[in-house]
This record gives sequence, C-alpha cells and structure tokens, in this order.
Amino acid sequence: MPVPGGARGAGPTVAMVPDGDDRERLVCTDCGYVRYDNPKIIVGAVCTWEDRYLLVRRAIPPREGHWCLPSGFMELGESTEAGATREVWEEACARVAVTDLLALYNLAHISQVHLIYRARMLTPDCAPGPESQEVTLVAWDELPWNDLAYPNVAWALRQHRAMRGRANFAPLGVPDDDDPLT
Repeated sequence: MPVPGGARGAGPTVAMVPDGDDRERLVCTDCGYVRYDNPKIIVGAVCTWEDRYLLVRRAIPPREGHWCLPSGFMELGESTEAGATREVWEEACARVAVTDLLALYNLAHISQVHLIYRARMLTPDCAPGPESQEVTLVAWDELPWNDLAYPNVAWALRQHRAMRGRANFAPLGVPDDDDPLT
C-alpha cells in the first residue's frame, strides 16, 4: 500500500526475507517497498601516452597518498565507457579515447565490480584534479609498485602490458596467482 503524500519506502524498515526471495532485505513497514543493496560499479582506465602510464596520487581516503589509476564510482545515467572517461578527466584533467575493456574484477568481499578500460591519451597534458595530489606519466620500469593504492592497480597494469598489440580478447579477471583480499 502506498504512503499517502510520502516517498516510496520512506517509512520505518525491518530486516526480513521478503516473499519470493531467499535473503534478508530491508523492507518498509508502511508500504512493503524492498530496498536492495547491490554491488557498486567502479569504472577506470589504464591510460597511456606513447610508452608511459598515467598514474594519480590519491588526495582522499582511503589510501590517501598512494598511486592508482584514474577510477571511481559509476554515476547514474552514464555508460561504463563514459564513466571511465569522466573519472580520467576528474582525477587527472586528461583527455582520452577509451579503446576497449581490459578487465572485469569481481570483488565480492567488498561488494564491488570493477570495469577497467584501455585508453589512449589524446595529448600528454594532465594535472591533478580535486581528488588527486599529483599526476604523472611514468615508464614501465619506473612504476612505483610498492606504493600502489590497491592490488587491482598492479593487476591492470600487468594485464595491460601483456595485452599490448592485441585487439580482440575477452576481458581479463583477477589473476590466478594473486589473492583479491590482499
């Protein structure tokens, strides 16, 4: 039953297993609206200019001060490619052309799905955005492996390098030799 003059699901909630479901959800006791908590989608890109990789040093928690790829939460109403392009602009003030999907990381332990694209920088111009302390273009042999923010940054960089010159491949996942919980 709808709440007169109110928003759907705006009443008090109770944790219960709704009819026809198999797991506990929050259900509005006024109208029966079921709130589904679903995984968050993270979009990002391994961006290159010639043989150099674009990295951003995080200015915000978590992992403030560590290096990562431009990435973040997908917004409503945008495609995954548009989200990756937006994140690159927001964090590194860089213009890119997204070429293809490099990897899809299912990180169930943190309820996230990461879609990482390959992207070609249109110019070498870049600068820190509001969420970045610093931005750099770095050669492979100069990557700060011990100062990366998350394991998936290393996964994506290594997988990008392994796929150089390849145009048609299925998106890669969490490497078998790596523990997604570390």
